[in-house]
Amino acid sequence: MDELNFDKLHEECGVFGIYSPSESDVAMKTYYGIFALQHRGQESCGIAVNNDGDITGYKDVGIVNDVFDSETISKLGSGQIAVGHVRYGTKITANQANAQPMIVNHKKGSMALATNSAIINAGELRSDLEMNGLIFHSVSDSEIMASIFIKERLRTDSIEAAIAEAMKTLEGAYSIVAMSPRKLIGVRDPRGFRPLVIGKTRDIYVIASETCALDAVGAKFIRDVEPGEIVVIDENGLRSIDMHTEKNEKSLCSFEYIYFSRPDSIVDGTSVHEARKRAGALLALDNRVDADVVIGVPDSGIDAAMGYSEQSGIPYGLGFIKNKYIGRTFIQNDQKYREERLKIKLNAVESTVDGKRVIMVDDSIVRGTTSARIVRLLRNAGATEVHVRSSAPKFLNPCYFGTDIDSRDHLIAVKYSEDEIAEVIGADSVAFLDLRDLPRIVNESEMGMCYGCFSGKYPIDINEKEV
Repeated sequence: MDELNFDKLHEECGVFGIYSPSESDVAMKTYYGIFALQHRGQESCGIAVNNDGDITGYKDVGIVNDVFDSETISKLGSGQIAVGHVRYGTKITANQANAQPMIVNHKKGSMALATNSAIINAGELRSDLEMNGLIFHSVSDSEIMASIFIKERLRTDSIEAAIAEAMKTLEGAYSIVAMSPRKLIGVRDPRGFRPLVIGKTRDIYVIASETCALDAVGAKFIRDVEPGEIVVIDENGLRSIDMHTEKNEKSLCSFEYIYFSRPDSIVDGTSVHEARKRAGALLALDNRVDADVVIGVPDSGIDAAMGYSEQSGIPYGLGFIKNKYIGRTFIQNDQKYREERLKIKLNAVESTVDGKRVIMVDDSIVRGTTSARIVRLLRNAGATEVHVRSSAPKFLNPCYFGTDIDSRDHLIAVKYSEDEIAEVIGADSVAFLDLRDLPRIVNESEMGMCYGCFSGKYPIDINEKEV
């Protein structure tokens, strides 16, 4: 993990699917789609293509541009349907076995599955399947889900009916694209934790985690996949399966707006860029401080810094230059060189901050370690004061629905007050977005969000021993 993002939350995955009855370059379009979703996962990626009823695929550890070249894509063949995936995982789970899409052959045919999921009853489901003789080859939820889908497929008439039955046993967050030899399917969990959108261009349908992936392949946004909905795309067009599931309050992860999604995406009807600007403006209203310049930490702190500047009247400045040409293989694990690696990844613009009182806006402060290093960069560049502002509320609780924070042990806001955090990271002051203001960043729409990592109140009852 690079030094700039060490202190950030990390989301599990991005998914992409395409149905193209008139064109055969679905593999290349899927490459473009998952390239646009690279921010959602950099550990591994993959593409699967339907070739005249046979599903072929390729996946490996690495970012999209490293895993796929023109020769690899051409070997996937031509077809009408494809699915793609990018994955974030821990160092322990970053291997080919955990990469997706997962291709499974079964008695009634075959399927490919790409998921953005965190199944909180995965342990129980896995144990039940193992007791029935199933052997797992990965630690991912997707293999558990695929096994359940296949079990249901053997006693149902269609893949979508099998998925509908399987959903009755799944608890947690999931957005899925799947394909059979004839169908592309999109699925969103009943609470809508993760985004999933539908786009179209001519007779081509696309399903993806974010609208930025639709833009990448020239598809126009049609609508979101609704919580609990299954959409099926085949030779007859698009249709929706009414799940008749229990109606739950919508619980989209609030961090989709704060950090996970790309700023040019529209998530459940709200511009991510505008949501972040509103967060910055609300910060400026509640946490005023005299300063000379407002800067944002790349990339997701920039939009909030713009909003802070507009609301406060304090000029916005380019505070940092981010080096975009350092590959992940450059990063070594030696703690001794962590500070030096951050300087190579991110550098302060001295002409912006030298002799200035600086307001530094970041999307969040989770552990505080990276914040301390960035504050030192500004001090070394001549900033006379550094006031740190977080466009997220205090992160006080674990997340069980797809991020990599599973305990309170390393959360800086659990241990320290704002004044103490400022002292720890070397800032003159620290302030967070008020939790009560968080719903306002989506312009007070009627959509529901999950605030569990901030409030400790989760949409699903959590048994920590089982999660």
